[in-house]
Amino acid sequence: MSNPKKVAFYTLGCKLNFSETSTIARSFKEEGFQRVDFSEHADIYVINTCSVTENADKRFKTIVKHAQKANEDAFVIAIGCYAQLKPEELADVDGVDLVLGASEKFKITDYLNDLTKSDFAEIHSCEISEADFYVSAYSFGDRTRAFLKVQDGCDYKCTYCTIPLARGISRSDKLENVLKNASEISAKGIKEIVLTGVNIGDYGKGEFGNKKHEHTFLDLVKALDKVTGIERLRISSIEPNLLKNETIDFVAQSNSFVPHFHIPLQSGSNNILKAMKRRYMKELYTNRVAQIKTVMPNACIGVDVIVGFPGETEEYFLETYNFLNELDISYLHVFAYSERENTPAAEMEEIVPARVRKKRSKMLRGLSAKKRRAFYESQLGTSHTVLFEGENKQGYIHGFTENYVKVKTPWNPELVNTLHEIELEKIDEDGLVRFNYKNSSVAV
Repeated sequence: MSNPKKVAFYTLGCKLNFSETSTIARSFKEEGFQRVDFSEHADIYVINTCSVTENADKRFKTIVKHAQKANEDAFVIAIGCYAQLKPEELADVDGVDLVLGASEKFKITDYLNDLTKSDFAEIHSCEISEADFYVSAYSFGDRTRAFLKVQDGCDYKCTYCTIPLARGISRSDKLENVLKNASEISAKGIKEIVLTGVNIGDYGKGEFGNKKHEHTFLDLVKALDKVTGIERLRISSIEPNLLKNETIDFVAQSNSFVPHFHIPLQSGSNNILKAMKRRYMKELYTNRVAQIKTVMPNACIGVDVIVGFPGETEEYFLETYNFLNELDISYLHVFAYSERENTPAAEMEEIVPARVRKKRSKMLRGLSAKKRRAFYESQLGTSHTVLFEGENKQGYIHGFTENYVKVKTPWNPELVNTLHEIELEKIDEDGLVRFNYKNSSVAV
């Protein structure tokens, strides 16, 4: 293009969405488009949606308005989980021109022959049963860390979740392709790769278009650990029943994998776990945490929790609270249950009032702050390696240690995307950790 069209992207939701947005953005570049920031004037705005929570749904309209403010004549495209689940709803939003479903989003440039705005948005969305093929993706250039997609879809039937309806059946990238992508990322100078997917512990299923597991998640971890040039590998959210002790033990002695796990719990009450149709009881969760802490005492463990699920009495909630309070974990991600159409939970009785959900969320967020503070305090005086991020936040640069302690130091652009040995010194008023360098190569 002599005068290239400009395109901007906005991503809602998970690391998997970020990996796919980045890959889709590269396909635009290959077609001659110029990528710009979402706040800038662009010809096309692509919004990658999420539908895990009600809040993500509501944010979509706000983001469309931001795009219209930047250029009222721009062509606005919606992709992602919400676009697959409720394409008509998105198409009705003022300013939206094109809605693409789970399969169509990867062929987005094929739908751009005419960028003329009309009164009605076009919808191209397959039946989710047709989303049975795998598309590789990874993020690059958006953040210091790269998100590497290794798996997509889910065969679990959790009663609150719409993700199987939005992303289809569980399927995996071929092992050789994952390794190739990891090598490509490393060659670009990225220091840390985060493995992502919908249910990454199910890796191997659908790798060659069938349900048989040609490889396991442990096979994947072992193979990635041998890839040269990768400084750090981090496992994103993984189901407790799929995080085997063998994987935990391997990570403890691996070359590249860091001591950080994010393991969804959702409830500390076995009765609620059964109603959710989770595939474990809390006793298994306790065993996984104990195993991690036995072989990696300084490991960071994050937990997802849902409060206010139908039937969650005060007794069941306090069971969750006390269970988490006694567990040796590092932080919580707390979600207030929100009804999702076409899920069994939406039809359940014993609805928990919104004000009660809000109160319970607040209690668990307070517990999370306490847990994070205690974990940070336990790490003071210990030595770690920090990877610095790329953003100047009020005169400071932030970074994360391998075990996910967030640190800060005065802004220095030379630190961006560099690794340094440090000793954690003290927690400041922001709840972040200050440190001393263990080498003299950095000007401070």
